[in-house]
Amino acid sequence: MFEKALAEINAEYERLLARKNSPRREYNGIYTRWRHPVLTRAHVPPTWKYDMDPRTNPLLMERLGVNAVFNSGALKLSGKYYLVPRVEGSDRKSFFAVAESDSPVDGFRFWDYPVVLPDTCPEEVNVYDLRLTQHQDGWIYGVFCSESKDKDDPSLSAAVAAAGIVRTKDLKNWERLPNLQTPSSGDAAPSPQQRNVVLHPEFVDGKYAFFTRPMDGFISAGSGGGIGFGLCGDISRPVLEGEIITSRRKYHQITEEKNGAGAVPVKTAKGWVHIAHGVRSTAAGLRYVLYTFATSLEKPWEVIAEPGGYFMAPRRGERAGDVPNVLFTNGAVVDGGSVYIYYAASDTRLHVASTTLERLTDYVFNTPPDPGRSPDCVKQRAELIKRNLELRNDE
Repeated sequence: MFEKALAEINAEYERLLARKNSPRREYNGIYTRWRHPVLTRAHVPPTWKYDMDPRTNPLLMERLGVNAVFNSGALKLSGKYYLVPRVEGSDRKSFFAVAESDSPVDGFRFWDYPVVLPDTCPEEVNVYDLRLTQHQDGWIYGVFCSESKDKDDPSLSAAVAAAGIVRTKDLKNWERLPNLQTPSSGDAAPSPQQRNVVLHPEFVDGKYAFFTRPMDGFISAGSGGGIGFGLCGDISRPVLEGEIITSRRKYHQITEEKNGAGAVPVKTAKGWVHIAHGVRSTAAGLRYVLYTFATSLEKPWEVIAEPGGYFMAPRRGERAGDVPNVLFTNGAVVDGGSVYIYYAASDTRLHVASTTLERLTDYVFNTPPDPGRSPDCVKQRAELIKRNLELRNDE
């Protein structure tokens, strides 16, 4: 009985990993969603969950369950695609693990063991949402959320988020650096909380550049104005020299409640393209979508294009999960002229969408911005309709 059940578990696991993905038959000219998630809790190896010794687990029960796999850093190395997602156990603790594939859209297999980070922060309770940056200095950096209990607040839900930093050359050996510090600068107070921090892939004025998300609280942005930007001279002692706001939160737009950096910026001929997340409040709770903007190649803190509206929003079954109505990304891979965007749906599973540098650049730089008011939005749409009808009548 034990051997038969174990064989069925392993066979089902291998069938899942062998399943081929296919593009969805829907078109918007911008990107293609792929039908199957690339990583789910079912992709976690059975050896991580079951005690496979019949003497200690004769009924073959899961001993260490896994709740979800989502929010993944991503990169391509030596012809292979690598994802380092957030794996959340049934105990609510998260950790990182490396999944590898020859394909960008399917076949991802976890390595034998998850990532074991150097345990240098005794107060740290949880880690998640790793961004992977292949930096100009030759290192691969991972920037993630380091969560600890807020000792000044008796509520058991009160937490403090900091930006943890690790680096590696091979995704196997990881060096832990100090957490990012954001001191006061001029009239600006230090950011009480930092989550969703991304390391820019190139030096800026000879310094390391970070896109930040200053927050007053663990959940609420408060006075935080949007996605920040700061420089650091020595990443082994990561202290920002200051923090300015790039992509700002705006009233009655998709970034009203808060916004944050997502994937590492994509370099194009016209500027750095950012795929970020925007959050607004609804009667059903917070709604997370993806949006894009571009910053200058020479001054990557200056926004030079920002299409109106969202880039991607939850569709179909993506709306359902542990935290419904959420789309989130912290990883994308540029492969020649192709771009693969790895996005999580409702804090539960990881999907992929594909596009090209040409289409992504066209979308970001040629899609009109949000006019800000309903009358102006109607005029904007009416002008598009008018042009289209005139073209049709000219045929």
